[in-house]
Amino acid sequence: MSRLLVVTSDGTERVFEAGPGNSVMEVIRDNGLEELLAICGGCCSCATCHVYVDPSFADRLPPMSDDEDGLLDGSDYRRPESRLSCQIPFDEGLDGLRVTVAPAG
Repeated sequence: MSRLLVVTSDGTERVFEAGPGNSVMEVIRDNGLEELLAICGGCCSCATCHVYVDPSFADRLPPMSDDEDGLLDGSDYRRPESRLSCQIPFDEGLDGLRVTVAPAG
């Protein structure tokens, strides 16, 4: 099992274990962290699963699609390390990935 580290809005860091086959959003959702809304369920249509990815993992992530980029453009909280967690497949190559839940909006 690989580990995903998630920082919540209050600065609490939680560690989740997961195997391959799910997106980062699914790992977070399936572990009961309700702060990440993920309203569309992973269809890349709402941007409510916005996270900030630790820059040391940037080169391990798939390229951002035009759809993801467009959705993030609508966020007042977009930063260079912004991604939609539904668009990041989680696997053993991302063991130790640290993401911070972005503010909603």
